[in-house]
Amino acid sequence: MSFSTFSLESIVRPNILSLLPYRCARDDYSSGILLDANENSLGPVLDETRFHTPTDNPIDDHLNRYPDPHQTLVKERLVKFRGVPSTDHLFIGVGSDEVIDLLIRIFCVPGKDKILITPPTYGMYPVCAKINDVEVVKVNLKVEDGEDRFQLQNEQKISDTLSKNPTTKIVFLCSPGNPTGNALNHSSIKALLEDPNLHGIVAVDEAYIDFTKEDDNIGSVAKWVEQYPNLVVMQTLSKSFGLAGIRLGIAIGNPKIIRLMNNTKAPYNINTLTSKAALSALTTESISNMHEKVSTILSERAKLIISLKNIPGIEIIGGKDTNFLLVRILDETHRSPSSIRARWLYRELAEHIGIVVRYRGNEVGCEGCLRITVGTPDENKLLVKNLSRLLGENVN
Repeated sequence: MSFSTFSLESIVRPNILSLLPYRCARDDYSSGILLDANENSLGPVLDETRFHTPTDNPIDDHLNRYPDPHQTLVKERLVKFRGVPSTDHLFIGVGSDEVIDLLIRIFCVPGKDKILITPPTYGMYPVCAKINDVEVVKVNLKVEDGEDRFQLQNEQKISDTLSKNPTTKIVFLCSPGNPTGNALNHSSIKALLEDPNLHGIVAVDEAYIDFTKEDDNIGSVAKWVEQYPNLVVMQTLSKSFGLAGIRLGIAIGNPKIIRLMNNTKAPYNINTLTSKAALSALTTESISNMHEKVSTILSERAKLIISLKNIPGIEIIGGKDTNFLLVRILDETHRSPSSIRARWLYRELAEHIGIVVRYRGNEVGCEGCLRITVGTPDENKLLVKNLSRLLGENVN
């Protein structure tokens, strides 16, 4: 089956296709004297003088009312920001993790269907699959040295894997990758979408996309959803917008898929405070501020790369498209990766210096690796200073 003959109905679980979504009290009416949803008509038990979030957005402050189940205002701003055709192409979830879980629940029959992932990759894909009793098929990224490190394996290898696993309903791609920090080539994503052995959808996780400098072969594929009905693109406000605490994830896809996601989600999955923050973040002024901060982070990343390259025993192997770097810690001869040394560094930094990085040495192609987020200038200087000092010591 190629993308041109893609049939959504043929791969969705029958119980999802026939599902009648819960009707919210706000589906029909959202203003007036609201006596329909068993809410507390006297208002929230909060000190209104202390609980106040200044904002210019039109969401009501009345926390005793259920939020808009459709999040229309947030979606309208996302349509303008991301350049997607309409709000019918957008789903909003409680972080990208809800999006991942929903996709698996919608497309995969427990104990029968599979997902395909490309390690090293984001850890929630197999976790959600396990929770839903869905088998995980793996085709590792290219992990050898070279320009194509952390790119997809050749088209034939992935195609053969799909052919041997015809019940694979979702292929999860992380681009830019986590923990790799590198974006996948557009040509490889396109080849997968058009692979005749693909009998499901491709979900491209673009959590870090705003840190990627787009060109003809890398960058967001969100606008492809008009061309490919078997594509879902995941994004978030957690990274470039610095709003991890509000837990707002985004899915962009064919309206048929988006409709199924809206039918399956919890009735009021996005709370009012999250909506307020999202609307504030998606104003013209805030988006401009986001771009300025991204530019600053990229500038600091470039400086951090130069500093780390000057430390013997460190090799940078990923992070050209994100706000973090994947660095490999070498043994004392500076010839081979050392997970023992990397773990020691990880603990020393955290327990004795107060700098917390992420140990990734247990993942495919990441032996001896630490994942390091780009910090403030002062934080980066302190990190470099202590890495240089620690790597000068003997590690037993």
